[in-house]
Order: sequence, then C-alpha cells, then structure tokens
Amino acid sequence: MPRPRCSRCKRPASHCLCALIPDLPSHTEVLVLQHPDEVDHALNTAHLAVLGLRNATLWVGEVFAALPGWLAQPGYRTCLLFPGEQARSVAAFGSDGDGRPVRLVVPDGTWRKARKLLYLNPALADLPRVTLADAPPSRYRLRKAPMEGSLSTLEAIVAALNLLEAPADYAALLKPFDALIEGQIAAMGEDTFRRNHLP
Repeated sequence: MPRPRCSRCKRPASHCLCALIPDLPSHTEVLVLQHPDEVDHALNTAHLAVLGLRNATLWVGEVFAALPGWLAQPGYRTCLLFPGEQARSVAAFGSDGDGRPVRLVVPDGTWRKARKLLYLNPALADLPRVTLADAPPSRYRLRKAPMEGSLSTLEAIVAALNLLEAPADYAALLKPFDALIEGQIAAMGEDTFRRNHLP
C-alpha cells in the first residue's frame, strides 16, 4: 500500500517539506518547462522552486502549444537559461534593462531531455540564451554532474534570481532542497552515501 503523500510538495506525508518552503516575490517571472520524466523523480527540485516563488509557473510536457503565444506577450524581456555559443551571463542580460521585467524560461530535465525540449519547441530557439558565470558549487550531493558547474534546476533558478534581483536574496529556496538531500542521505545510510557519492 503506497504511503500517504503531501498533495502540495509531493513528498511522503512523514517527510513533508512545506514548512520549509518560502513564499518569495520577484519582479522576474520564471517559467519552468519540465520534461514529463522529471515529474515523479524523488528529487524534483523544479517543483520546489515553483512552490517557493509567487511569480513562477511550471508546465509539464514535451511540446508546449501555448508557448509561442506566451512569448509573444508584449512588455517583457524574455531569455532562456541554457548554455550555448551566443549565451551571455545572466548578470549582463539583467543590467541591459530598459524598465521591462525579465521572464526567465528554464528547461528542466537531464541535459539530453532538456535539449529535446528545445528541439521540439522551435520558439525557444529565438530567445537570447543566458548562463550562470561563476555560479556557486552545487549542493546536489546525490547526483554526479555530467560537467563542471552543473546545478540542479532549483539551484540554477536561485543563482539567476540572485543576480537579476540583487540585492534580494533567494537562498531561502534552498532550505527544503537541503532538507530533501539530507533526508535521502539518511534513508540510504551514511556508509552507502560515502561509498557511492563521495569522491
């Protein structure tokens, strides 16, 4: 029989994270495009990010029919948080402001699945790309990063907002994330964690 789950944070009721999830405003609007394979992942960090941000939305799928209309709405400066040859730093994009609020589109999935989302949604190709230069090291101790500087979706959103919204600080979004990681480590046992996840 499945364990009861919290309907909000999706964690087992005995490990609910809702008390740690903040309620943070932002001028920047965040749209997370989540690959369906991530929805039931035990460490669904994008879901935690959206729960903690008032001005954030999560769309799940592979092809987003509503995306071109959303992108066409006037009054915003929209960018895609994803590396690429022409990508600029988030800070540089933010400092070029002309008074319009920024909308940050964030693909959520493995690198392969995120690239698939970009391929299946050509409207994303027209967006200026931004990346996180000098981002803090990942706190995601349970996953081996495929490349240096890789962050979880939640960590990437926090780092981007800290640059775009300075001096505001979005570190409170990391509290449920840290608790989630600690809970997973406790469940597997310290010895197993050290054997499989420490360098």
